[in-house]
Amino acid sequence: MTDTSTAPRTTPPAAAPEAVVVRAVPERPALEGLEAKWSARWDADGTYAFVRPERRDQVFSIDTPPPTVSGSLHVGHVFSYTHTDLIARYQRMTGKSVYYPIGWDDNGLPTERRVQNFYGVRCDPTVPYDPDFTPPAKPDPKRQVPISRRNFVALCHELTEVDEKAFENLWRQVGLSVDWSTLYTTISDDSISVAQRAFLRNAARGEAYLAEAPTVWDVTFQSAIAQAEVEARDYPGAFHRVAFHAPEGPVHIETTRPELIAACVALLVHPEDERFTDLVGQTVTSPVFGVELPVLSHPLVEKDLGSGLVMCCTFGDQTDVTWWRELQLPARVIIGRDGRILAEVPEWIPAAGRSAYEQLAGKTTFSAREAMVGLLRESGDLDGEPKPTQRKANFFEKGDKPLEIVSTRQWYIRNGGRDAELRDRLLQRGRELGWVPEHMRHRYEDWVGGLNGDWLISRQRFFGVPFPVWYPLDDQGEPDYANPLFAEESALPVDPSSDTPAGYADDQRGMPGGFIGDPDVMDTWATSSLTPQIVCGWERDPELFTLTFPMDLNTNAHDIIRTWLFDRVIRSHFENDSLPWARSMISGFVTDPDRKKMSKSKGNATVPTEVLDKFGTDAVRWRAALARPGLDSPFDETQMKVGRRLAMKVLNASKLILGYPEAAPGAKITEPADLAMLAELRTVITAATKHFDAYDYTTALEVTERFFWQFCDDYLELVKERAYGSVGEAGADSARAALTQALDVILRLFAPILPYVTEEVWSWWKPGSVHHATWPIVDELDTEAGDRQLLADVAAALIAIRGAKSTAKVSMKTEITRAVFAGPAGTLDRVRAVEADLRAVGRITGDVEWVAGDGELSVDVTLADPS
Repeated sequence: MTDTSTAPRTTPPAAAPEAVVVRAVPERPALEGLEAKWSARWDADGTYAFVRPERRDQVFSIDTPPPTVSGSLHVGHVFSYTHTDLIARYQRMTGKSVYYPIGWDDNGLPTERRVQNFYGVRCDPTVPYDPDFTPPAKPDPKRQVPISRRNFVALCHELTEVDEKAFENLWRQVGLSVDWSTLYTTISDDSISVAQRAFLRNAARGEAYLAEAPTVWDVTFQSAIAQAEVEARDYPGAFHRVAFHAPEGPVHIETTRPELIAACVALLVHPEDERFTDLVGQTVTSPVFGVELPVLSHPLVEKDLGSGLVMCCTFGDQTDVTWWRELQLPARVIIGRDGRILAEVPEWIPAAGRSAYEQLAGKTTFSAREAMVGLLRESGDLDGEPKPTQRKANFFEKGDKPLEIVSTRQWYIRNGGRDAELRDRLLQRGRELGWVPEHMRHRYEDWVGGLNGDWLISRQRFFGVPFPVWYPLDDQGEPDYANPLFAEESALPVDPSSDTPAGYADDQRGMPGGFIGDPDVMDTWATSSLTPQIVCGWERDPELFTLTFPMDLNTNAHDIIRTWLFDRVIRSHFENDSLPWARSMISGFVTDPDRKKMSKSKGNATVPTEVLDKFGTDAVRWRAALARPGLDSPFDETQMKVGRRLAMKVLNASKLILGYPEAAPGAKITEPADLAMLAELRTVITAATKHFDAYDYTTALEVTERFFWQFCDDYLELVKERAYGSVGEAGADSARAALTQALDVILRLFAPILPYVTEEVWSWWKPGSVHHATWPIVDELDTEAGDRQLLADVAAALIAIRGAKSTAKVSMKTEITRAVFAGPAGTLDRVRAVEADLRAVGRITGDVEWVAGDGELSVDVTLADPS
């Protein structure tokens, strides 16, 4: 059955009327209200509905990042999503059927935290479900009420629906030309089915596996964290010089984490460090606890750091994990999932050290560190006082406490971190992918090349995609993790906390000889890494999948190359043996004026609705289009004024042009100025098309806008009197035909960037939507040759004439009784060809002289007496 939440429409939007629209130009065009007017019209008409064509090459499909609705959007998001829309609109005008879905990322840690704070609750799976539960009337985030998982998930759905609507309203105001009938969420039944199906197939092929292993852990969220979600931050600490005891006397190590001495499993030196040659192979004892430890060598030890002798603890950091794995050391974990020292004294601590350990038990790592320093002082094993330092510590990107490494059982997907052959294949996938800009491929390669472990995809949370897995219980009620029970694909989606595996009855849940469900959920990236499969109808809509996958374009910011982009490459590589898309366009950050990344936490983020309401969407989109792919762009609100001025100029210039009488049927464009303008416009069409084809929307805008201002300031001024009939009907018709041809093309060139103002003007005199009009081609324009240089020479002449009147501080309507044009012969010939137009616009009523010579064009004028 087709899931209607993501099924594209198969009927085209309402057909445009065949008759030409009678010109209906408003007396006072305005930008205000255009967003609401045209957004409603586009939605009612299905303007951006995806219509399935017959062949794949008639489709342009786009994969966009589903924003996390529990977060907040700033102007940087608006810019990035606008960049995608520029390409979508352009491709639609070139004749492609654009498949441009959008979705929301609902699940994950941020959503749960927002629900906890908003409702003043926390999830406790031991609490029974309350069908009559209502959140506290006065939520207190510091005194959260424990509720059942089912109640908690219901609140997550309730709040995300509110957030989703706010996000949708913003994207509609921004003018994203998505097909809203394809809207999806990462926690819908369809998305859950896709994520569970892909996982089951990964597991069947050996690409996903369950393992007990050292796990990066966030003590605040009480969940495992993947490598891609880790960021290093400066963190205050201190070096402690600590004595371990060898047969020949004390040997010293320097550590910032003395609280882990009880977890020490070995001392290590570099193989080439001659200072410790005799020590390698011996046994030392740890201070305070008296645990016997081997002294071993490993090339990752830094000889020049500290004393050159280091302790390997299980686990202080990822280097400890590497040493532990490669040297096959025992695991002596003392930090629990709550970030505290385990209460029970470990069996490896001898009797003499048990009372010391008891003084650390139950403490946070920070408190245990202070207590351990006191014990080292008492034992005399602390050499000098701790020396303050600033060290790098790893944090969850959304967390505020340093991460720990604990031993847990988790689900992983292979990603090349431990498989050189797979890593090389994924690197090759990156080389097969088209990158915009090309240098972003290096970020991908750096990330893949630096992976040190597989992708951890399980999370110890509640609102997410459940693993479709159960575990049989033995006669003692212990889970058999080596033989998991997987769901059948035909049963998806499933929730193992309430659904029952095949062959079992529900009353066997938790009973010896029965089963238990996997309590974890998938990392949100494990679902969003499948957005191409979700939106293209994988295993749900074969026709749609054939038409749209692999997709044509992926767009995202450069900070999630390592997560969202790479993860999708992995999943498509495994499931489809292909890339998920042909090309990836990477956007940079929008920064504040000091070039610092915008973020809500830093207080430097600009609220999108404020600038959209103040300057209008077209102005904001214009500024977004100036931010090139891959490059960070400093944001200054005053820049929007320039974009608003452009949008307003489109309205006013269009009003002027469409206010002229229409050219006679079959009118020819014959005047030199008109032909020159169209010749220049042909070059603009060629350049804008070339740049849009190369995903360089910025340069496409620049060449179009440069022409438009020249068109308005020079050409339109030059011919406006002739267009009224000042030199006869033939000359007037030439101007009128050229003006309407140019306006038709200009509106289409601007349409991807300024969708509202161009649609408004189009409606004054054209049927249908400008966004269904064809992208302009040079053959549309008059084929008679025109001299492009003429426009530049005319511009110079107009500047000189206006400058003379401005210097004399007289009105631009002041007559000129004599004008002398001097310059190269070729320039004079071109300007003389439009003498009648120059006389009209410059109010030249007297004689005109032409003086050939060298240098640039100059104009000497005699002004009429203003009195």
